[in-house]
Amino acid sequence: MQITHEEAQALPPLQWLKKPAVDGPPAQRDPKVVERVSQMLREIERKGMDAVRAYAEELDGWSGDLEIGEAELKKSGDALPPDVRTALEMGYQRTHRFAAAQREHLTDFEIELAPGVNCGQRYVPVSRVGAYLPAGRFPLLASAFMTVNVAKTAGVPTVVACTPPSGEHGAHPAVLYGAHLSRADRVFAVGGVQALGAMAFGLLGEAPVDMLVGAGNAFVTEAKRQLFGRVGIDLLAGPSEVAVIADDSADPAWVAADLLGQAEHGPNSPAALITTSEAMGRAVAAEVESQLERLTTRDIAGPAWRDFGSVIVVRDRDDAVAVADVLGPEHLEVHTDDDDFYLRNLTNYGSLFIGPWSTVAYSDKGIAGTNHVLPTGKTARYNAGLSVSRFLKPLTYQRATEEGTAALAPAVERISAFEGLAAHGATATVRIDRVGRTSSAFDSVPAPLRERL
Repeated sequence: MQITHEEAQALPPLQWLKKPAVDGPPAQRDPKVVERVSQMLREIERKGMDAVRAYAEELDGWSGDLEIGEAELKKSGDALPPDVRTALEMGYQRTHRFAAAQREHLTDFEIELAPGVNCGQRYVPVSRVGAYLPAGRFPLLASAFMTVNVAKTAGVPTVVACTPPSGEHGAHPAVLYGAHLSRADRVFAVGGVQALGAMAFGLLGEAPVDMLVGAGNAFVTEAKRQLFGRVGIDLLAGPSEVAVIADDSADPAWVAADLLGQAEHGPNSPAALITTSEAMGRAVAAEVESQLERLTTRDIAGPAWRDFGSVIVVRDRDDAVAVADVLGPEHLEVHTDDDDFYLRNLTNYGSLFIGPWSTVAYSDKGIAGTNHVLPTGKTARYNAGLSVSRFLKPLTYQRATEEGTAALAPAVERISAFEGLAAHGATATVRIDRVGRTSSAFDSVPAPLRERL
């Protein structure tokens, strides 16, 4: 989430109170990661489950059963504190309700474009999805809500989930309970590259999946990138990012807390403040240092802020929008006295959190209902976060009748002849010859346009 020299040339003048210490994209496209992932995927494709098990033992220290049985899934919630279990159930319900509302707004349709010519679109779910549920440094308990649950709400028949082994029980019970609530069909204690390879190559007693989804570390993200084409993917999500737009009405302590809340994800997670107030920028920077001293995860959040943290001062709110749209952050918070202006004008972000009461963590934990699998590395310029629509194929169809031939075939003949594609033209000609050339494709075209044609 850097601003390159070329990007800076197109932006208004900026004042940097803090620049990232590390130049270049954090962890994305690291040549060592690319090489390691390539080697692992080749090995898994060649040796199958033998390679998967070898990597599970080497990287995760796990040599037990890989599949989590249905009975264990059902009782996984019993191992959790009651308040955690209740919170997870709330997160599942809210994420499901939001996903269900998304699905309701994606409607099939058919339209008559000309007499005897009807075109339509149907939303059809993909058949098989593989969901990765990260549980490395920290178990991310809401991951299944965002992937398995949303896929099931979209109507995907089969969803297989993989999560890294955790201790002697095979997988973290809270992650398993999230998968159970989310209606996963099968769950496996397999982590990292080997999990994605196993799902993509069909090594888990299931056919190869059609699509891989879920966030993860740099290795997981790179594996998805390399497997794309063989299977579909949701997006390249990770490392986590946050940017905050704040003016002098914001609370520096709250802004600092929210920046550190995402820096805590990992030592290569970028966090940026864009502010129209130099005083606010300096106050937030001081607050970050103060809060780091008390933060139990300062060994993670501290290096992330040092190496990838930014404080940028801009002249006005228009410049703030311009800078934010160049950064294209995964999470973007707005703490200003005119939040609606930013809602109307910002275009490049994974998810927007409007107003100081809307912290990213509400979505991270699934409690807000929106999806937390979001585009990173500036891919928000052309991509959106995971949603029901990502699991649905908008399939088009067309239905022409004998009557519709007059509206279609003559124009196809003319275009095909001009292109020199005789067989294309013949498909129209045989139909015209059957019904007779009694009308022209141009009869239904408005006169001004007909003259131009």
